[in-house]
This record gives sequence, C-alpha cells and structure tokens, in this order.
Amino acid sequence: MILTNKKEQTRFLRFMAVGIFGAIIDFGIFNLLHDLISIPFLIAQAISFTLAVISNFIWNRYWTYPDSRSKPISRQLVQFFVVNIIGLLIRTELINGLHNVFIQAATTIVHGGFLSPDIIGNNAALATAIIVVMLWNFIVNRYWTYNDVD
Repeated sequence: MILTNKKEQTRFLRFMAVGIFGAIIDFGIFNLLHDLISIPFLIAQAISFTLAVISNFIWNRYWTYPDSRSKPISRQLVQFFVVNIIGLLIRTELINGLHNVFIQAATTIVHGGFLSPDIIGNNAALATAIIVVMLWNFIVNRYWTYNDVD
C-alpha cells in the first residue's frame, strides 16, 4: 500500500516527477501546436499526449521502476500504452466537457491582459485532466505494467 510502504512512496514521488516532466512536454507541445500553429484543440492535445507518454515510459522504465526487468521491454511498452490510451480517452472526455466551462469562468474573471480566457480555459481543462489521468496511470501501471516488482 502506498500510504505505508516507503518504497511505494518513493516510486509514487518518482512517478509524479516523471509526470511533471511529461506535463511540461504536454503543455509545451500542446500550446505550440494549438496556439502558434493553429492545429485544432483535440488533435493538438492528442499529439502532445503521445509525445509525453513516450517520454514518461522511458523515464519510468529506467528510473521509477529500475527493478522491473522480468518482462520484455516490448511487453511493458504495449501495456504502458494501453493504460495511457485508456487514460487518453478519459482525458479527452474530461477536456471536451470542461474546457468550455473553464473558458466561461475565465471570461468572467479575465478582462484583457496577456492570457486570453481561451488560453486560460483550455489549460485549466488540460491541467484537471492531467491530474485525474495521472492517478489512473499510476495505479494501473503499478499493478499491471510493473507488477513484477516487490
């Protein structure tokens, strides 16, 4: 159990650190694609998500779970991607449902300035979805993808 096991707490902290790095990749690529290149919102977030997942798999395989070596890397990569594809579906539905709500909220708060209500709303929806999916990903990856560690 994560709450009482020091090794699991360390893994979770590492998983979170990897997730933060992945979120930086995710937000950066998303904003580059959507705001600078004008790629549609849902397509931009799917591309940014995929690039973040690749980074996260590499870091989790070699840093968070370095003792997970009984499974072939190809099998773990497939499992990791399955978990993350389900996470993408969860994330897409959350973003799709929340971004207009956050844009409306930002419109009532933000009047002028560097960040538009669209940018604030889109990124607030993305941040909310990232938190939910991070919890999903940690639990399922820990007990399925990396179930070969003590």
